[in-house]
Amino acid sequence: MPGPEPGEAAGARTTVVVWITESTWPACVDAARARAPHDDVVLLHVGDDEVVAAAHRAYAGLLGRGHRPDRDPGARLEALAGPAAADLLEAAAHRLGRPCELLEHHGRVEHEVVRAAAGADLLICARDGEPDRPGPHSLGRATRFVVDHAACPVLLVWPYGE
Repeated sequence: MPGPEPGEAAGARTTVVVWITESTWPACVDAARARAPHDDVVLLHVGDDEVVAAAHRAYAGLLGRGHRPDRDPGARLEALAGPAAADLLEAAAHRLGRPCELLEHHGRVEHEVVRAAAGADLLICARDGEPDRPGPHSLGRATRFVVDHAACPVLLVWPYGE
């Protein structure tokens, strides 16, 4: 017999972590509104530090040492990432339409999502792979890792066709 849905037990409040990404966040927030209307919701965005590091390395590798640091595209990406993530989390919170916790992590995306969901009762994330190919190809690399390693139930939603 399947267990209760999050928030179903008498008076029990559960925690639902919603993984927010730039391309799939509306579907994930809508799923949280529909599936966890009375639960504590945590909206999580993870900045991929590898993108910034790759830009730093590319600049140094292409132009060598001794070039002006203010022209390093990695620094510019780093400066833009924080406000962009905050804006995305605020938009998601507005769409959710009720109080929630906003978390912004940095690091290796899949590891940070698994770590943030460790104490949760449910993790909501979206399929982010090839929309025309159901099955394993409908999940990107990071999402596949999260589905395989999350210590809580995972709700996968289809973000396409909104």
